[in-house]
Order: sequence, then C-alpha cells, then structure tokens
Amino acid sequence: MNRLVSAASLFFLLAVAPAQAATCGGDFNQWLNGVFQEARAAGVSDRAIRTATPQMVYDKKIISRDRAQGVFAQTFLEFSGRMVSSYRLKTGGGNLQKYANIFRAVEQKYGVPGPVITAFWALETDFGAVQGDFQTFTALTTLSYDCRRPELFRPQLIAALKLLDHGDLPISDFVGAWAGEIGQTQILPKDYIAYGIDFDGDGKVDLKRSTPDVIATAGHFIQGLGWRRGEPWLEEVQVPANMNWEEARLDNKLSRADWAARGVRRADGGALTKDGLPASLLLPMGHSGPAFLAYPNFDVYLEWNKSLVYCTTAAYLATRLAGASKVSSGANPPGLSLNEMKALQRALQARGYHVGDVDGILGENTRAAVRQEQKRLGLPADGWPTQTLVSGL
Repeated sequence: MNRLVSAASLFFLLAVAPAQAATCGGDFNQWLNGVFQEARAAGVSDRAIRTATPQMVYDKKIISRDRAQGVFAQTFLEFSGRMVSSYRLKTGGGNLQKYANIFRAVEQKYGVPGPVITAFWALETDFGAVQGDFQTFTALTTLSYDCRRPELFRPQLIAALKLLDHGDLPISDFVGAWAGEIGQTQILPKDYIAYGIDFDGDGKVDLKRSTPDVIATAGHFIQGLGWRRGEPWLEEVQVPANMNWEEARLDNKLSRADWAARGVRRADGGALTKDGLPASLLLPMGHSGPAFLAYPNFDVYLEWNKSLVYCTTAAYLATRLAGASKVSSGANPPGLSLNEMKALQRALQARGYHVGDVDGILGENTRAAVRQEQKRLGLPADGWPTQTLVSGL
C-alpha cells in the first residue's frame, strides 16, 4: 500500500489542513481532508474518523482490479457453466430448506422469493464462505480519489464512516470486496444503512455472520430496487427458426401474448400463457443459442450488477433453485475471443458507434451497434457478433 503520511499522525495533520474542494485527484492529503470535512458535516464523529484513518490510504491494487474485469467477457454458457455449479445448487437448496421459516417471512414482508435471494447469496460469497479480503476503507478511499467514478464511491466512503460510527460493525469487520461491498451478499455501505434489517433481534445489523439479517436485508434491498411481488423474473423459451430478431432486445417489452403470436413457446414446447405480462426476448448468445423471456423483475438484476452475463446467470440460477431444468445450449454458437471483441469494438467506433470502453465485453451499446451492422449486411440482427460479421466489416 502507498501510505503518503504515517497513519498515526495523518488524522491530526489533516484536521488542521486548509480546506480542499477537489472531488478527486490532486494532493492526496488535501483531498482526504475534504473527505473528513464532508464526513463531519454529515454528522460523523471524530472518534469514527480517527478509527478509520489508518485504513484510508491509496492502494494501486484496487485500481488494477477496477480496470480488469475480463471475466464478464465470457459467454453466458461459459460463465453460467462455471457459476451455476452442483455445489451451489445443492447447498442453495439445502439453505432454502434449513431457513424456510425465515425465507417465508421475508417473502411475505418484501415479496422476494427465497430462490432469488439465495442465488445472489451463492454467487456473491458462496453463502458467506468467501466475503473478500480487502479493507473496505482502503478500497473506497482509493476508488473515491481515483477520477474514474468518484461520484459513485465518495458517497459510499462517507456512508462507511457513518456505518462505523453507528457501531453495528467494529473496524475489524470492514473487510470485503475490492469495490467496497461488505457482507454475505456484498452490499455497499449506503445500502447497508438504508436496507439493513436486524432480523434476529440482537440489536444490530450483522451482515457478516447473522444469516437471518443477511436474508432479510437482501429481501428488503431487492424490493427497494423495484421487485414486483408475485411475478416471474426469467423463463427459458423456444424460439422459431425465423422471426424479426431485431425485436430481441431488453428495451423492447411486448406482452406474453405478443411473443406467443410470434411463435415463442415454453422451454418444454408448450404454449406460453397468453396474457399482458410484459417481457423482453433475451438471446444472450444470439438466435441459435439459449433463449429467455426476461420479465420486469429482470430489470432488478441490472440494478444489482450492470453486467448482462452476470445478471442472466444470477436470474437463471434463481430459476434452477426454484425448480427449472438446466438450460438448453441450443447450437452453442461460438463467440469472439477477448482480443477479437476489442478489435470489433474499435471497428464499430471507427464507424461512428458509441460502444463505451474498448474492453472486450459485449454490453448493450456494443450489442446495439452489432444489430445495426448485421441489419446492414443482411445478417440476423440478434446482437451476437460472429466471424461472419467481422468478415463483413
């Protein structure tokens, strides 16, 4: 770690340093003094600031992790094949039975089914077994000082100081993921404060060790993201050989009756329920790969994590825990390698498309650009890049 001033004297040095309004970057010690001033204005005590100060340092390892998230460049079948493991299915099913009364009470109060909570619990920390080993204040300080996303992380840093001040967690428990998440479902400090539930009645919200608190807080948080009680989230379907593939995108919500009219059927070949429930046709690997109807509750997954491959996997795992069969791989169409995807993104940028960062990850902006080029080249406009598309470009 890169400690710019000895931890023992840093708090007292900054307590008398001139005010500095810089949002990010610049002189680290002056910047940190601005954080302290903001925290005091938000009601954080000097005791909490003194306690956290030794950990409020800049760590380049955090920046490296922030810049390297290539795991999300995997295809859905690659990622879900690894993440939806027999261990997680078996242990998740066991936990649903073991804590059935808690899950039932949480669903009654917040409307979120147990399999949905359990899937996040599994993917984030393997049910609390792997909660991360990064000091929370170091992670949030580093990401707040870095000028990539300070508007996201600086409020979380202030919230972490408030959480420490409140006393539910001692400083030794502020250890978790590289991006500052804490606990068995990896929740950020602002959400810990806003949605934390003391479900075991011991007088504190402990998302590190208390399973009742973990389950209830997750249910409360997911409800707060917009969960719709009693509705599905993801359903595997069969799609006809020919249809308007350009309609298969998340921002195009049609009724189930409309999708049925287009020839979409349930995974077992049965007829879809012909009602007005809106859904998007999700083809994570194009028209010849796995196919799902993504209902409004799927939008909650995109609020939890912006990666489509993660969200589809988390929602799919929840359906498996709820009793669904293993997804069909379809023709398992090959994807592009990481470097090939980056080259494609650069080529799309050169044609004037806004694809975001050239990171090799097939996000919604890249998918939208791919659809336009597929349409221009007379290919199925399903948003899945292939070697045929690359050759056409």
